Amino acid sequence: MSRINLIKNSFTSGEISPSLLGRGDLKAYENGASKLRNVFVHSTGGLSRRSGLRFVDTARGDGRLIAFEFNTEQVYLMVFTDQYVDVYRDDVNVANFPTPWTLQQVGQINWAQSADTLFIVHPDEQPKKITRTSDVSWSILDWLFVETDTRIFQPLHKFADNEVTLTPSGTSGAISLTASVDVFQSNHAGVRMRLENKEVIITGYTSPTQVSATVKETLTSTNATKNWEEQSFSAVRGWPASVSFHQDRMVIGGSRDLPNRLWFSKSSDLFNFDLGAGLDDESIEFAILSDQVNAIRAVFSSRHLQILTSGAEWKVSGDPITPSTVQLNRQTRIGSPLDRSVPPKDVDGATLFVPRNGPELREFLYTEGEQAYQATDLAMLAHHMINNPVDQDFNNSKRLFHMVMGDGSLASLTIYRAEDVNGWTLQDTDGFFRSLAMAGDDSYVLMERNGSFFVEVFDAAYNVDSGLISTDATPKTTWSGLDHLEGKTVKVVADGALRADKVVASGSVELDEPASTVQIGLGFTHIIEPLPPAEQTGRGNTQGGRVRPIEITFRLQNTAVLRLDTGKGFVDVPFKRFGDNVLDSPPTAFTGDKSVKVLGWKKESTEPLWRI
Repeated sequence: MSRINLIKNSFTSGEISPSLLGRGDLKAYENGASKLRNVFVHSTGGLSRRSGLRFVDTARGDGRLIAFEFNTEQVYLMVFTDQYVDVYRDDVNVANFPTPWTLQQVGQINWAQSADTLFIVHPDEQPKKITRTSDVSWSILDWLFVETDTRIFQPLHKFADNEVTLTPSGTSGAISLTASVDVFQSNHAGVRMRLENKEVIITGYTSPTQVSATVKETLTSTNATKNWEEQSFSAVRGWPASVSFHQDRMVIGGSRDLPNRLWFSKSSDLFNFDLGAGLDDESIEFAILSDQVNAIRAVFSSRHLQILTSGAEWKVSGDPITPSTVQLNRQTRIGSPLDRSVPPKDVDGATLFVPRNGPELREFLYTEGEQAYQATDLAMLAHHMINNPVDQDFNNSKRLFHMVMGDGSLASLTIYRAEDVNGWTLQDTDGFFRSLAMAGDDSYVLMERNGSFFVEVFDAAYNVDSGLISTDATPKTTWSGLDHLEGKTVKVVADGALRADKVVASGSVELDEPASTVQIGLGFTHIIEPLPPAEQTGRGNTQGGRVRPIEITFRLQNTAVLRLDTGKGFVDVPFKRFGDNVLDSPPTAFTGDKSVKVLGWKKESTEPLWRI
């Protein structure tokens, strides 16, 4: 029987799907793992236990996290819950105020920030802008389009067949408007209309074919006319579905009743949508017309303006974009979800977005060779981790792309495109991840634990979740402030040493021995399992055959504890039992190689040879 050395020196392909257990020929198999839980992949190929979660505050309920970065020094976290928002700076709640969005709507809002203002849209609610004037002073107001004495420069559309006419009873003052077919609804009051480019405002509803109105600009005649429009956004027709800023214009993508239409504001005049005579700086409007209705789900400013719709991805180009130079080209046919809003994110010039169908993460990237965009699947090797994503964001400083799943798990992708590093790991905890946002360099999460909701943040100083670090100059045994962990069994690190687990009662724990510094929180377990060996030898591939390990060597860096399991059928490590720390000098961090003698045959070919 031959003797071989199996070398595993990289995990850069991350955890790969069990469906690939037979594909030992893939490079990803060589650099992948069977299971990576609560660890992060490094660009160098190694792994480390993930950071713990520091407790920040108790949230009002389920919702969504949105980062608001006024500048590098003034970074805020906004926690949107049912018809309310709380604003945090440096983990302190500095402001809170009511909003119109219900909990269900919060999962479907879209937003864009410009300087000190956050613009938020939802197709069933009038769009709002949230403006910061100081840490503690925030306002929430309706969008107001540019207005003169007689008209409002807002988008307009005729929501009827071209042959439908309106007949005014007069040309000035208070009049009635009569439609040739049913046009009006009871909530049309307050809506602006234009007849032959003259503006009126509806003041009252009489019937589906008649309303009362006040003339704002003297009408040309009392004849029936087919040349009429009404405001595109209203309580009658719905509101904008997505918003962005591109080339100094506000871009609105779709609305409830016009899902495939795009509107560009006048250049440098964000709330002026006057089409005018089509001059270069005037506003632009057009529909995305194709073989199917493409409801716009997001508009994203990148190399080009990218339009993500329910059925395809498009680019809008023009250098610069003007009414005469604008071009629309379909790039790929993937589609985005209709039931939720998952914001696309830029990663090194590529737009990462969640597709409408399938457990995937698509990378929308422009290729010079093709002179077009492609949308490759970054989760092709890890589809088992992708389960109905509901939120996502990218930690650029740590190169981690986090995705919150509908089942409450968190998948993390270490991504270095140039170095071909694309490694997935899965994070779990005692509870459920519900939302995530990057505020500065910090990854904040909204957690659900036992029906309560908490704002927490990944913190390298913590080895527990929902944790707190407390100090006291005088050593003591009673530590309080743990109300959010009431009834939970918690881990305790006191003065650097692991103590016995405790149960939180009345917001406190009682230690067996006094301590000056404690870290208290929920424990979590990391797991590292390699794939079954698939080494090519002169006698063929070892995968599927019997294997008898003799010795396993681990190369460690700053490692205090190594708990190792070599599976059933193996004799114990001579000096340690399974589950014990196999390092000789804890808790001092160890750097170097650690070899463990192992004896016994491994017969199950789909099981790993070892497990950390």
